[in-house]
Amino acid sequence: MRRLRVLVAGTGFAGRGHTQAFRAAGAEVVGMVGRNEHVARDITARLGIPFSGTNWAEALSKLKPDVVSIATPGGAHFEQVSQAIAAGCHVFCDKPLAIDGCSASRLREMAEERGIKTAYAASFQYTPSVQHAKRLIAQGAIGSPTEVESISHFHLERGIPFGWSHRAEDGGGRLNNNFTHSLAIAETLIQGGAIQICGDVRDDMGKAPIVEGVHDFTTRRDFIPEDLNDPSLDWGESNVEWSYTVMARMQSKLALKPVSVLFKHGGLVPRFHDDHIAVYGTEGAIFLKGHYGSGALFLHDGVAWEMKPVPADLASSVPPELGETEQCWHVITNLFTRDICGEAVPGYPTFAQGCRFQNIIDVIRRSDTWVDIERP
Repeated sequence: MRRLRVLVAGTGFAGRGHTQAFRAAGAEVVGMVGRNEHVARDITARLGIPFSGTNWAEALSKLKPDVVSIATPGGAHFEQVSQAIAAGCHVFCDKPLAIDGCSASRLREMAEERGIKTAYAASFQYTPSVQHAKRLIAQGAIGSPTEVESISHFHLERGIPFGWSHRAEDGGGRLNNNFTHSLAIAETLIQGGAIQICGDVRDDMGKAPIVEGVHDFTTRRDFIPEDLNDPSLDWGESNVEWSYTVMARMQSKLALKPVSVLFKHGGLVPRFHDDHIAVYGTEGAIFLKGHYGSGALFLHDGVAWEMKPVPADLASSVPPELGETEQCWHVITNLFTRDICGEAVPGYPTFAQGCRFQNIIDVIRRSDTWVDIERP
């Protein structure tokens, strides 16, 4: 079979990572589109990609790719994805799928109408440690799951330059860019899905300095002004959440009763104990270190905690020389490309999940479940 031809949208960290992942899956990356002409030209030259451009529609028409990889901020996704679907391309899209549930639902409908295969990169569920925990839980190591907690505190700098992460209309916010992974992990671990949800969000940021020159999201800290009290600085207003608390009830095929789940994330506050994901059951518990559970795994068998090493088959399932973000992109793109080529593969997240997650985020952001309590 001929190699799949892939066109990438986005020249930053995600664009480069998607390129690497699709190449590892055996696809040919034929082009990359970015906002800035000279940046796109420089990145494609470095990566050995034959086409660079700034016009997405033009690139779709000229290159006629089999697959597009959307590695841009969420605010650009609807137009890019809808144009790709209209061109008959299969679509791999990083999270969030869109800026709201309505837009995400429309993208899902459009893909289904055209028979387009889709993949949605809520991908940290593919770390070896999370897959190890999933296996243990499925084998009955903790009995029936009853409770999950996902706790993280990132202590992000308040001087991070103003950009897409501060704006709801651009796909920013911690729900779009953190909760999506945490929710996918929780659902993966207990083999279930959210059936009820409520939550609260806060914008602890307020404002951020406007600084020119930021292109790569991963290097934005390099642009933090030395003096945040400099009167010459311009400031942009944040309009998204930087902290959230979410409670959910999830149906699990491993439990007769709904599983209680707590998600707690503070984007700007310091951690004291380890960030972690824990799953409690009727006969034991599993504790995963790390905000996405990618650290050491501990199993409580009802008597004591014991660290469990990752099995060799799971440890070898990801490229060891890469960071965990890139590792997980490799797993999901491999499944996606094999599926497109007609191979039988395990299920992976698609626009169906991305659409559902975006509608859940809409519910949480409304925070309309509060009940006033009368004072005695």
